[in-house]
Parts: sequence; structure tokens; C-alpha cells
Amino acid sequence: MTAPATLQVSCVQLHWARSLAYNLDRTRHYIRQAAAAGSRVVLFPETSLTGYYFPDVVRLEPRDIQAALDHTCRAAAEAGLWVIAGSLRPTADRYLNLAHVISPRGEIVHEYAKIHLAGRDEQRYCRGGDKLSLFEIDGIRCTLAICRDGRHPEVYRLPAMLGAQILFHPSCSSDELEAVVWKRTSGRAQLPAGPTTRIFHCVANTVGQSPDGRQSSSGQSFIRNPDGLPLAEAGWYQEEMITAVLELARADRKYALDSLNDPPFLKPYWEPMLRAVAERADRKPE
Repeated sequence: MTAPATLQVSCVQLHWARSLAYNLDRTRHYIRQAAAAGSRVVLFPETSLTGYYFPDVVRLEPRDIQAALDHTCRAAAEAGLWVIAGSLRPTADRYLNLAHVISPRGEIVHEYAKIHLAGRDEQRYCRGGDKLSLFEIDGIRCTLAICRDGRHPEVYRLPAMLGAQILFHPSCSSDELEAVVWKRTSGRAQLPAGPTTRIFHCVANTVGQSPDGRQSSSGQSFIRNPDGLPLAEAGWYQEEMITAVLELARADRKYALDSLNDPPFLKPYWEPMLRAVAERADRKPE
């Protein structure tokens, strides 16, 4: 497939501690909104279907989580666009924090499990994944990082070396209020990947308080150019959708590619690492 010159992307900002039924309803709503806006891809936050509030998540039935994902796949097919949604999926050994890439045919074509776990509850209930993300949307190579993964540049720099031009970054930056305010004022909730890779960076973050009022989330979803400058930004408090057109020629991956040659003593090690990333990319997280 010949890749297009541009790609219109929408990022949805949702509450992080709502019910499965509420989340599914909002997911369907924003899939329709993104399609109406002319977007080809819509990105939802980390664990967008199940939510990230573990006292509620651990009471969910696996069949209900799967049913919500099935409904999301049907909504993607009805709208005819790519959907990236998230869930916490129980396994025989704890939960996986997953991003599901759903094609315009309503098929899950790629899944990625969060590697770097954050927060006491996630570290208690989840285990990390064991691959990096590399997949295609309409012939455009892309990659995924989930929330804390963005603190570890190798998660997206290695896929960028292999051709990824877009980093899709679902997030839930929930924390105590003092930490959330600090993230907002410092701009630290998610740091742009473009200035170290020269790829596009699309973040869908969360908003709102936990039911016990102890935690909040920082909002500030964004879509940024490969130079790190914003194309679209969301607010701090409200659920909303932002949209931007990505001019793909701008994502030349120059900074990531430069690392393949310099410093020279590292050059022999890149090829086996990149081969391992590519070989694992299609493995289903289990």
C-alpha cells in the first residue's frame, strides 16, 4: 500500500474512573464524532474501556470486558476508521494493560502491553509486556507507548529507527492533587517525543477525580509535530476531542536515524536489537 501524504488524527480525552458502560457509551460517541470530523484515526486514553480505578476494575467480569471490546470493534467498522482503545485484561498471571489497534474492518490487528508500570495499584495487579510496538495504518508505520512508557525513549526510538513516523501515546496521568498540579505547571505530564526522534506524537490523556476524591488527572492531551510544537491541545478538566492533520513528510526520523551511526562503537549493536524488535512486533500479548 502506498502511504498517503497526510493523516488526520483525533485524540479523545476521557474521565479515568467511570464505569464500563459509561466508557463504552463515550467511546461509541467519539468514534462517530471523529468520523464526522473526517479523521482516519481516533486514539483513546489508557484503559479507556475498563477505566484505571482498580477498586472497580478488579470487580469486572472478563466476559463484560470482552463484550465492550467487541462493541468497540463493531463501532470502528460502522464508522470506517482506525480506533486505538485500551483495557485492563485479566490473565492467569495478573492483568495486562493493553492498547488495541482496531482496523476500519473492525478487526484487532495489533495489541501492545504496557511495559513500565506506574503507581501502587498497577504494580500490585499488573505485569509488564515484553515487546515494543510496530504496526501500520494505511501503509504508515506507527508505534505505541502507554503512559509511563514515554519516560523510556527506547520504547519509541527503536521503532522510529525501523520506520515508525507516529507515536500514539494513550495515557492516564492520575495522581494526588499536588503531583497533578505540578505536572500541569511544569508541562511534565507527557514530554514530547519529537525533539529526540523527529516523529509525530499523539497523546490521549484522562481527566477527573477518583470516587474517593484522593486523586485527579492532568488532562492536556496533545498532538505535536516532529519538532515538538503543538498542532492541537486539550484542556485540564473536561472530556473533549482534539484533531489535527499530520503532514507525514515532516516525520523524517532524523534524530533516531543519526543514532544508528554515531557514536561508531555502538553501530554493531543496533542491527540485532532492531531485528529482535521487528521479530516480536506481531506477537499477541499473553
